[in-house]
Amino acid sequence: QVQLVESGGGLVQAGGSLRLSCAASGSIFRINAMGWYRQAPGKQRELVATFTSGGSTNYADSVKGRFTISRDNAKKTVYLQMNSLKPEDTAVYYCKADGVTAQYTYFEVWGQGTLVTVSS
Repeated sequence: QVQLVESGGGLVQAGGSLRLSCAASGSIFRINAMGWYRQAPGKQRELVATFTSGGSTNYADSVKGRFTISRDNAKKTVYLQMNSLKPEDTAVYYCKADGVTAQYTYFEVWGQGTLVTVSS
């Protein structure tokens, strides 16, 4: 079974920074894509930043230039450095990964979410 554990959320003032981490564990042969999504109250979940299966990165237009996704393949961990935070960045941030287990089956999993609150 594959699990994702997120950390790093919290309360920050507008203009501040936070760094989120997401570590994958379990019976993993390969991670294809891994990244971050968010869901604000009353809104649909949306992509924030992700590594694609080809290794490139995708960012939402609203976070380009402010957020940076990075990863440590050896630790099966992705990070999201969030700078110049705005109140509209307030949301629950979820990590998502898909890939192949050690049993050569496909997996797609979500983390439990971590709350980011940006005060004005």
